[in-house]
This record gives sequence, structure tokens and C-alpha cells, in this order.
Amino acid sequence: MSVIKVDHLTKDYGNHRGVFDVSFEIEKGEVFGFLGPNGSGKTTTIRNILGFLKPDSGKTYIEGVEVWNNTHITNKDVGYIPGEINFPDKIKGVDLVKWLMEFNNCKNLSKMNMLVELLQLNNVDNLIKKMSKGMKQKLGIVCAFSHDPNILILDEPSSGLDPLMQDRFTNLLKNEKEKGKTVLLSSHIFSEVEKTCDRVAIIKQGEIVALFYMDEIRNPKNKVFLVKFNGIGESNKIIQEALTFDEISHATNTVSIRVANENIKQLLAILSAYEIEFISEIKLTLEDYFMKFYSVEGDK
Repeated sequence: MSVIKVDHLTKDYGNHRGVFDVSFEIEKGEVFGFLGPNGSGKTTTIRNILGFLKPDSGKTYIEGVEVWNNTHITNKDVGYIPGEINFPDKIKGVDLVKWLMEFNNCKNLSKMNMLVELLQLNNVDNLIKKMSKGMKQKLGIVCAFSHDPNILILDEPSSGLDPLMQDRFTNLLKNEKEKGKTVLLSSHIFSEVEKTCDRVAIIKQGEIVALFYMDEIRNPKNKVFLVKFNGIGESNKIIQEALTFDEISHATNTVSIRVANENIKQLLAILSAYEIEFISEIKLTLEDYFMKFYSVEGDK
């Protein structure tokens, strides 16, 4: 049984704003990436999963229990970081964390203390209104993780963190994954998703346009090689070969060749007959794959 299930979810705000017939499932121990620009429907989906919004149609489930009207059951083992953190100002950070831990029946402060040290949240004893945006983001992480939940729903969790803290947060996610935690991660930081996620869904204008395993990006069935020739005119000659070319530039005497993994030796045998300056693999990144679904115009 999946830990999180979104079943044909629709929440329509009009003018094609919202989410439409969205479905996916997240298995126990899986880190699931959820990608899309602002306004694409990520936060609306997450709010429905948590029961903050009532679907127009479709349902969401946590551990087999329908969320709507049952959040007292479904959310008891969930840690959540919202996309926009809005804490009460007139309370100390440490008191807020302890109150949330008590609410979740957790009295062990060891994880809270570890997180405060890891994230260098040195002013956790200060009033929240005196904290910077980055410090409030760190506090949000501490609040979500301190009661040691088995399910983590994270909406842009490392937003506003400096690169060092982003790296520490990535390592924290890896450690939680090793403990068997189930994570839904919405993030604009592609490297964070690449390093931690098992599967990824891409949402565009409220609809899922891709759902894939990260191994398909890390270890694709086909590779692309950029080849630059020394010999004049060899880029003209190579195109007579039975190869698949992504790009050809006679001006720079280069070609990009796409080849299945099992045919790489055959490619190298063909290239051995040419005078080559260099050959390098063009690796597909998650960002490259994501941008296939989003043009510069019309996707704000």
C-alpha cells in the first residue's frame, strides 16, 4: 500500500488555474520529487494532500485513509514545511518547536538539539520576529523534523538557505531516507532533487506532464557524445555513416552523436577511422529534461 496517494485530484480556481486530474502514489521509504514553476499547481496539490483544501473531485490518501475530514488521523505522523513560512512573531523559536513537539506527543529533545546544531540556528532562543528569513527557514526545518515523523511533506524547504546550509539539508534528507522515511519534496533546486529523489513528477499548468525514475536521468539508455575532428571536412564525411546525429556544425567541425549504450563500442570503431581532436559525453541533467516541458514564453 502506498503511503501517499493522489487519485484524480481536481481543484479548479477558474481560468485554468488549479490542478486537474492529478494522480500519483508515493511508496514507503521513497523520496518523491515534485517539480514545476510558481503557479503550476505544486502547492495546491500539497495543500490537498494535507487536507487544507477540499478537492472539487478526486481524493487524497495518507496511509490508506482519505485525508478530507480525517486530518486528525492522517496528519499525526507528518512533518510539513510550507512554501511560505508565516510563524507567530511574539514567541521564541525554541518554545515554538517544543510546543509542536508536545502537540505531536514527542518529549525527546535530542533530534531538535541535533538539528539546531546542524543548521547553526544560534538564535533559536530569540523571538521569531527578530529572526531573518534564512533563520526562519531553518526554524521551519527544525519544526518539521524534530518530532521524528515517518512522513515528510516539504514545499521548497531549502528556500533562502545559503549553499552550505543547502548541502547540509540535502545530507539530512539522505539520512532520513536511509531510516525509511517517506518524503514528498517540492523544490526549485535541481541538484537537491537529483541527489535525493527516487522518482520525479513534473507538473505544468495543473497537469502532470512527466513521471519518471531519477535513474532514467542518471543512467540513460542512450548517450550523446560531442566529437570534434582535426581533419578538414571530416564533419561532412561522418554524416554518411549510419549514426544518429543530434547536431552538426561544419563551421566548427563538430557533431553530436546519440547512441544506445550497447552500441558504444561500434561507435568507437567507426570513429577510429577519423582524425579526432576530442570526444566528450554530453550528460543529460534533470534541469535539461525539465526544460523540455517549459518554453521561455508563456510559462511564468
